[in-house]
Amino acid sequence: MDISGSGELWEDDEEEEGDDEGLLEEEAENFADENDWEPPPRAPPSPSSDRASYPENDVANVGIREAQVRTGAQLRTKTFSVPFPGVHAGAAINKQRQPTEYECFRAAHADEDNPYAPFLSRLDWEVAKWAKMRGPGSTAVTELLQIKDLVTLLGLSFKNTKELNTIIDEQLTSGRPRFIRREIIVAGEAFEVFYRDVIQCIRALYGDPEFSGILVFTPERHYTDKDCKRRVYFDMHTGRWWWDTQKALEKLKPGATIIPIIISSDKTQLTVFGSRTAYPVYLTIGNIPKDVRRKASRRGQILLAYLPSSRLEHISNKAARRRVLANVFHKCMSTILKPLVNAGIHGIEIASGDGVSRRGHPIFAMYVGDYPEQLLVTCCKTGTCPKCAIPRDDVGKSTEAQRPLRNLEKVLDAVAQVGGSAAAFSKACREAGIKPVRNPFWAQLPFVNIFQSITPDILHQLYQGVIKHLVAWLKDAYGAEELDARCRRLPPNHQIRLFMKGITTLTRVTGKQHADMCKCLLGLIIGLPLRDGLSPVRLVRAVRAILDFLYLSRYPAHTSDTLAQLRAALLRFHENKSIFVDLGIRTQWKLPKLHSLDHYMDSIKLFGTLDNSDTQYTERLHIDFAKNAYRATNHKDEFPQMTAWLERREKILRHDAYIQWRLERITTRVRLTRWPSSKGVRFNKIVNSYAASWFRDALARFIVAYRDPLLTGPEIEQESNTISYRWDKLWVWHKIRFVLEDAQQLGVMEAGQDVAHARPARQDKHGRPVPARFDTVLVNDGTGAAAGVEGYRVGRIRLIFQLPNDACKQYFPHSVPPGQLAYVEWYTAFTQPDPVHQMYRISRSRDGDGRLLASVVEVRQIRRSCHLYPISGAVIDRSWTSSTVLDKCEDYWTSPFSDEHMYMTLF
Repeated sequence: MDISGSGELWEDDEEEEGDDEGLLEEEAENFADENDWEPPPRAPPSPSSDRASYPENDVANVGIREAQVRTGAQLRTKTFSVPFPGVHAGAAINKQRQPTEYECFRAAHADEDNPYAPFLSRLDWEVAKWAKMRGPGSTAVTELLQIKDLVTLLGLSFKNTKELNTIIDEQLTSGRPRFIRREIIVAGEAFEVFYRDVIQCIRALYGDPEFSGILVFTPERHYTDKDCKRRVYFDMHTGRWWWDTQKALEKLKPGATIIPIIISSDKTQLTVFGSRTAYPVYLTIGNIPKDVRRKASRRGQILLAYLPSSRLEHISNKAARRRVLANVFHKCMSTILKPLVNAGIHGIEIASGDGVSRRGHPIFAMYVGDYPEQLLVTCCKTGTCPKCAIPRDDVGKSTEAQRPLRNLEKVLDAVAQVGGSAAAFSKACREAGIKPVRNPFWAQLPFVNIFQSITPDILHQLYQGVIKHLVAWLKDAYGAEELDARCRRLPPNHQIRLFMKGITTLTRVTGKQHADMCKCLLGLIIGLPLRDGLSPVRLVRAVRAILDFLYLSRYPAHTSDTLAQLRAALLRFHENKSIFVDLGIRTQWKLPKLHSLDHYMDSIKLFGTLDNSDTQYTERLHIDFAKNAYRATNHKDEFPQMTAWLERREKILRHDAYIQWRLERITTRVRLTRWPSSKGVRFNKIVNSYAASWFRDALARFIVAYRDPLLTGPEIEQESNTISYRWDKLWVWHKIRFVLEDAQQLGVMEAGQDVAHARPARQDKHGRPVPARFDTVLVNDGTGAAAGVEGYRVGRIRLIFQLPNDACKQYFPHSVPPGQLAYVEWYTAFTQPDPVHQMYRISRSRDGDGRLLASVVEVRQIRRSCHLYPISGAVIDRSWTSSTVLDKCEDYWTSPFSDEHMYMTLF
């Protein structure tokens, strides 16, 4: 257990070969790559002074550090909630409780003793579930079931796929509506669209028994203080949009329960080669908490439609083609979302998963999509902002705190002229700053401002946008050779992906790879000189500012103060970005994705934190709802087959959840194991294989200090000389697992996992050598808090062990013996962060004779792993490798970017 109160500790089990095989193979490959050829280092440019330029900013950065510490402390307090005034909002209808869908399904099947009905038994159900969820295909399943006597021996209720499909189609329910196939005519051409009744989809999500007890019905305001001065934003109901919309709706129809509708759409490739595409549209509701909505396994999203994905290549004029595509999109979406017009104003009676009825008002709230999709939805032109009317030439040039949105009334007035002449309509749209699209789908929806509804997109705007550009700029500024050389020499860590080939040679880089780059980007450039004698201070500050903005934008909860920090980080980037112009890397800043960052703060205030709307969660749905569905077809007229496959899959998943409800099974997420990786490890092997050179002395000092905590250092040294060892074998573990709990302590942030390794060299299952690995960690001296470096020190684990029972009886006859212990080599204590890039510098601790200082500590004092950036000159020592850098390098920067938990912790 972690004495800092920040997480739980998992002890490792015996070898866990299945768990470690993949990691060992990866490390063996990385070890082989360490010896690959690389170009010789070039002579560095003339060095420049990092501190001579812009000294006034050093003082400002001290203020930034103090603000971060203060804000972190404010977040780690219990919030004070203020409910929406009045008793009518979100109130239940005074009506008898309706039976839930699970209860209805149970009543429809008379066999009370069989929770698997309509299947005959557990085995019958599990075979059916395997066939539809994991099976090799309909034909293969049928051939399997035709094996003589197999169906009889297993007691199955079906003998081929056709009979199984009949059971699923006729006797199971998903609670979700079936797809409708319809042709829509645009410009005299027919387009086929598959969609579901949007109201029934909303009823299915809102009334799903799986979400019973977690739905939110009314908006709230949350604060960190009783005086309600510092606002907290996290889930959608804590934002201003829900509160303001509820207020407006209560004036018209008191007693409303708002159901915020969140739509997302994006084209996706169905085949690796070829041109087969799908255009799925997904729907979810803001009443479902964000941690459920963004997990595909929780089924908080529903496939609403497949839009036509034709490219209209027969239209030769590109402008005409784009215009027709835009009109097709809006015509389809208008048809699908038309029921929301009346339901949003007058409401519908709707029951939640617990059978309680309310008057729900489904109101379109957010549209989630990448930049092309945002332009398509808002009818804006390429190169402009889909939210504000900033001139195209000013996009990305500077930043403003609150940019006004586009004039919705002016846009609606232009759209209303669609019935007039084409020339007048085009002119009105041009003056309003939009494309001439007939009847945008959002024009008639109540309480909707489409320019407000467009939300930030961390995946495409930051990872695949600004970060992608930043990596290219750094390559131009420093050259690929030294950046890749430094990248190859970063030490391993559980949270870090090692790019052993470097980062500058990668092609078709994914958002996940850009996220992995961000964890090491700052460490690659610190200490590198720029050409022409330019100071790198501005460049380092610009990189740090973008990384701060990225990590802050991913916070699961925000306060007024963290939003101010987010804004300050963006300002720092704009203040220092001129270095890229001075280097000749940029001549202008017309980057819509850079400009989009201006709108992040307002969007968080409106709709809650950005994990409510990031496309990385909706793009994950493409795998289940598009790609896997397509693979299950014969690739001819695929969409009817895809929709049928999805409907059956939804029924299987729903029935599985129903069975869990019937059986009332309880699962646990945390397990504790106790068996070591190696038993009977002798002292000489500890010294040689684990490089624990001073293990005997360190263990003796620990035993003395543990028995009498009041002893001073000299007394401990003197007493430790009396310790003798009548045994020489230990149980040894090769890794420790940690659960990283909510760093903000608001109950919003999900727990993460972390691992620290301490194992000698070995071989993988193919006989390839795997180097020794001894990770660095944060150790709590007993006074460390939930955040900040005070009370913590970095150490390198050499050995994780436990004393044998005989030793415990010998040394601790009258006290409780310690549990698992760790032999740790120390680094110097934290002092002050660097004023330019705000990271802490540490060095390997040595005594007066140059020997490394080491101690034995209780494992429960170890907070988590800690990643280090090696410090080098302008050219990194080519004799270092990833597996040896912690042994050869003396000085390091402590990285806060290994993961979100570390960023919040290591102020």
